[in-house]
Amino acid sequence: MQLNIQDTFNRELPADPIVENYPRQVAGACFSYTAPTPPRKPALIHVSAAMLHEIGISPTDAEGDDFLHIFSGAKVYPGTAPYAMCYGGHQFGHWAGQLGDGRAINLFEVVQGQQRWALQLKGAGMTPYSRRADGLAVLRSSIREYLCSEAMHHLGVPTTRALSLMLTGGDVERDVLYNGNPALEKGAVVCRVAPSFIRFGNFQILAARQDMDNLRALTDYTIRTFFPELGEPSKDAYLGFFQAVVDSTQVMVLDWERVGFVHGVMNTDNMSILGLTIDYGPYGWLEDYDPGWTPNTTDAGEKRYRYGNQAQIALWNLVQLANALFPLIEDEAAMVAIIKTYQNTYPANHVDMMCRKLGLQPDAQRHVLLVEELEALLYRSEVDMTLFFRKLAGFNTENAAAWLPQLVPCSYATDFGPFEEAWLGWLEQYAEALRTDNIPAAERQAQMNATNPKYVLRNYMAQLVIDAADRGDYALLNEVYHLLLRPYDEQPEGEKWFAKRPDWAREKVGCSMLSCSS
Repeated sequence: MQLNIQDTFNRELPADPIVENYPRQVAGACFSYTAPTPPRKPALIHVSAAMLHEIGISPTDAEGDDFLHIFSGAKVYPGTAPYAMCYGGHQFGHWAGQLGDGRAINLFEVVQGQQRWALQLKGAGMTPYSRRADGLAVLRSSIREYLCSEAMHHLGVPTTRALSLMLTGGDVERDVLYNGNPALEKGAVVCRVAPSFIRFGNFQILAARQDMDNLRALTDYTIRTFFPELGEPSKDAYLGFFQAVVDSTQVMVLDWERVGFVHGVMNTDNMSILGLTIDYGPYGWLEDYDPGWTPNTTDAGEKRYRYGNQAQIALWNLVQLANALFPLIEDEAAMVAIIKTYQNTYPANHVDMMCRKLGLQPDAQRHVLLVEELEALLYRSEVDMTLFFRKLAGFNTENAAAWLPQLVPCSYATDFGPFEEAWLGWLEQYAEALRTDNIPAAERQAQMNATNPKYVLRNYMAQLVIDAADRGDYALLNEVYHLLLRPYDEQPEGEKWFAKRPDWAREKVGCSMLSCSS
C-alpha cells in the first residue's frame, strides 16, 4: 500500500518537546508526537469505497494486513510521525482551558488528485490531552460517527469523512447515561478524514496563553495551506481569513437546518476552521419539528445547542474566534464589520433556504411570513420534518385541500383535528405563492427532491445498527450505509426507512437523547 504522504502540520509548526505520553499541560506547541496504542486484536468491520478512492488506496489493498494494521493503530506507516493537536475551547459557554486531541491521533496527510487529506484515528488510545480519560472509543459511538460522516457528505453538508471502522478486540468501560452504572462495551476505532482538523480552539489556546509567536505561526500556516488565495501574511490576509471562516460556518449551519440536523455539542473546540461538521457525538435529526430540541442529555436543562439556536451559537463561537485572532489584526471595527455580515445575511439566507425546500423562488422579503407561519405550524402540530418536505413535492396547486390527508400521517400529535383549519389556510397561501412564482410542476418537484432528503440517519436507525453490531451482525450496518449514499433517491427497497420514528424509540436510550459518552 503506497500513499502520497505530504505532511505539513507536524513539519511546519512547533512540537511539544516532551515525547513521553502522559496527561499534562502542553505549552509553547501546536501538537505533541503521540503513537497509537496497538489494539489487542483488530478486525475490519466496514470501509468507505469512496474514501479509498479519494486517498488513493485500492480495494485490494484495503483487504490486506497493512491496511488493517495502519488504520487500527497497530503500526505506524513508514516515515510518518503521528501526533495529537493542542487546543482549548469554550464548553457550554464557559472557557475550559486546554482540551486537545484526547482520543484522536493524527496519522499523516495524503495528497491525491490535488486534494489534501489528513487522516486521524479516533479511539486509538491515550494522548497528553486525555486528562483523566483512556483515549479509547466504543463500537456504539464509532458506528454513529462512521455512518453520519458519510451520510452528511452525501446529503451535501460540509463534513469530515470516514474511511474505516474497526474493532480493537478489547472492551472499554463507559457510563452511557452518566448515572453511576458503567458497563463494558466493545472497543472500536474510526479513521476520520478531512482536509484539516484545525478548530477554533487551536487558535484560542494560543491566544489565551498570550503565545503570539505560535498564534501567528498557526494562522500563517492555515492561510498558506488552505487559503492561499489570500496572499502573504498581512492584516488584510488575516481579515480575509476570518471572513472566509464566518461565511463557511454560516453555510454549514444553513445546511444543518435544511436537513434537520442537530449537532448537540457546538463547543468552540468542535468548530472546524474550514466550516466542516466535526465531532459526531450526541447528534440527532429532528423528527417532530421542534426548534427547542437537543439530542444531548448534558444540554437537556439549558438547551444551549438546540436546533433553533444553532445559528446563534455559531455566531457566538465566531466572536470567540475573533477574540483569539484580534492580537494579529488589532482592528476592532473591521472585525465587528465581518461579524455583522453574518448577522445581516443569516435571516434572509435562512428564509431563502426554506424557499428552496418549498420549491419557491428564493425571495426572503416576499416569503418571510409564509415561512414563519409554516415553522410555527410544523411545531404546534408535531409534524415530522423529513416526511413533510419530501411529500410536499407532490403538492397540487389546483386543490390545496386535497393534500391534507397526506399531511395527517406525518404528525406525531395524538389528535390532528385542532390543526386542520390552520393548515388549510397555510396550504392555500402556499398554493398562491407557487402560482405566483410559476415554476413548472416537474421542475419544482425535481428542485424539492434534490433539496429535501428522503432518508436521514434517524437515531432509532443508528441504534438498530448498533444493537445488531453488538451481536456481531453487520448486515444492517451495510444496508443503512448504502441507503445513506443516495439520500435523495427514491430507493424502493429502502422504503421502510421512510417512516416516522416508531413508538418504542420515543424514550429508548440512544434514540431520543444521547450523552457525550463514547
